[in-house]
Amino acid sequence: MTAVIPSEATPGTDDRAAGSGRRRPRAPRRSGLSFRTRGEIALFTGPALIVYIGFVFVPIALAAYYGFFTWNGVGAPTKFVGADNYIRAFTDPNFLKAIQHNAFYVIASLVVQGPLALLVALLINRRIRLRGMFRLLLFAPYVLSEAVAGVAWRLLLPPGGAINAILGGLGLDSWKHDWLGDPSVTNWTVLVLISWKYLGFAVVLFLAGMQSIPDELSEAASIDGAGYWQTQLRITIPLLGPTIRIWAFLSIIGSMQLFDLPYILNGGRPATGNQTMATYMMLYGQERHMYGFGSAVAVILFVLSLAVALVYQRLVLRRDTEGALTRGVF
Repeated sequence: MTAVIPSEATPGTDDRAAGSGRRRPRAPRRSGLSFRTRGEIALFTGPALIVYIGFVFVPIALAAYYGFFTWNGVGAPTKFVGADNYIRAFTDPNFLKAIQHNAFYVIASLVVQGPLALLVALLINRRIRLRGMFRLLLFAPYVLSEAVAGVAWRLLLPPGGAINAILGGLGLDSWKHDWLGDPSVTNWTVLVLISWKYLGFAVVLFLAGMQSIPDELSEAASIDGAGYWQTQLRITIPLLGPTIRIWAFLSIIGSMQLFDLPYILNGGRPATGNQTMATYMMLYGQERHMYGFGSAVAVILFVLSLAVALVYQRLVLRRDTEGALTRGVF
């Protein structure tokens, strides 16, 4: 009688079927990255990481340290005051107003720039004549440096400047204002300038997001009888959600750290009504040589920006980062 030799079981199969009477253990799976891969990552990211630590984390740590001292910037800080600088900042009405101004710029930028940039992007995304020229004109202000734009508008907006002269020539004398000196309008003036400066960036960002939307979806909607604006409302704008959320994040952080335009226009001083946290920090830390107090304000600005960024990422950007390829690699 010929003996039947059982065939070799493949890994992960039940050896009981082959007559062994027990299950063969599975081979352990390799997880994570190899030592060589980790070394390559460290080699290529190490120099950039060193520069980032030296120019970001070290200044933050020094600012947090100096914030506990009264220091004029000369020699080593010796007069330790604890949390007095932070308490002084939050009890100063000018700093509280600066926080309110930043909050105004955050909300107003989202409400004004977002819908306007989205509308402009939808309009020039169509195949119209001179589309390239419109894109260039919209993006040109963003290319200008804040210093150039601030100086130009500083010459145009005084009571005897070109803007009031144009309004007077059009018979709109009642519209004339001291655009940079009247606290009732200066925040709105800065908002208009911010929108003029950064609207092109938002438009270009939205246009780039629209390029990733398949044309087949719009063609299918048009076959079903949907008009152009129905297609944009039902297809384009919902699929543009990740791009809109990224732009909103950049706009929020930029508005919280706004410095250039208010400072160049009029120094961002309390009397002008457009002081921000960054201009407040510059006024006391640099111009009045209160470096310890200025460092405390810088730490407060950093903590507020970081908290807003973390909350926004947790609540809004979570859906966009859940599928990131780098999640869990390290």
